[in-house]
Amino acid sequence: MYMSTGRSIKERFEQKKPLFSVEFFPPKDDAGGERMLETASQIEPHSPDFVSITYGAGGGTRKTTMRYARLLKEEHGFEVMPHLTCVGHTRDELLEILEEFAEAGFRNVMALRGDPPKGESTFTPVPGGLSYGSDLVALIRENFPDFGIGVGGYPEKHPEAKDVNSDLEHLKIKVDAGADFITTQLFFDNSVYFSFVDRCREQGIAIPVLPGLLPVLSIGQVQRFCKMCEASLPPELEQGLKTAEESSQPQVGADWALSQTQSLLAGGAPGYHLYALNKSASTLRILEGLKSAD
Repeated sequence: MYMSTGRSIKERFEQKKPLFSVEFFPPKDDAGGERMLETASQIEPHSPDFVSITYGAGGGTRKTTMRYARLLKEEHGFEVMPHLTCVGHTRDELLEILEEFAEAGFRNVMALRGDPPKGESTFTPVPGGLSYGSDLVALIRENFPDFGIGVGGYPEKHPEAKDVNSDLEHLKIKVDAGADFITTQLFFDNSVYFSFVDRCREQGIAIPVLPGLLPVLSIGQVQRFCKMCEASLPPELEQGLKTAEESSQPQVGADWALSQTQSLLAGGAPGYHLYALNKSASTLRILEGLKSAD
């Protein structure tokens, strides 16, 4: 029988105070791992409620995800939420991975269908695998009932959804399968987030919706991300990033995310989730900016 020593993120939301979390990704080599752990060390004094670590397409980073998830927990004392996707795994393999998570002391999982493997345009489950994120949520809830389960939400519509309404219907299925909270894909206009939350509530989705924010590093980077997840880029931010590149002012993206965070918290958001991209400077600028404003 599994032993899980962590604390469900659901319990943290129930305390009704804003959460702060950071997302890491599995590094490609040891040098990248050292940079990621140095970023973790710099963020540690700010006491995030949890950190997450992503999971490569097709399970390509399974061992790396587990290795660094353990280090984040054991060396930095973080509550760690590993991501898990359906891509390339059978149902039994997913249960094995979840058992590994539990034995390592993790008690939260970000449950995602996952993107198709590189070079493929459509998602196809392996024989004996799962077809939807909602299937993974149901599998976790049935077999690991004390786990906290997060799912993803797209404030401006999932790229594969035919329209906003059908996208929300699919999100509701994931929630009804047992999800505890939603973390949004990146967005740069807070009205997009608040509109999304309103539509979720109208759909009967009552769980917390945690806004996911990206402190942009360059115009090229944000254009790639926006294309990938169909997020809109405000003209003011776009122009600011172009000007910043000409004048070497990399803090523009972080300052935009800081302003977003302040407005979101003032508007009643249950916290904020930073896509740190394993880099500390922008994340620390946001955290220190929030602290100085208190």
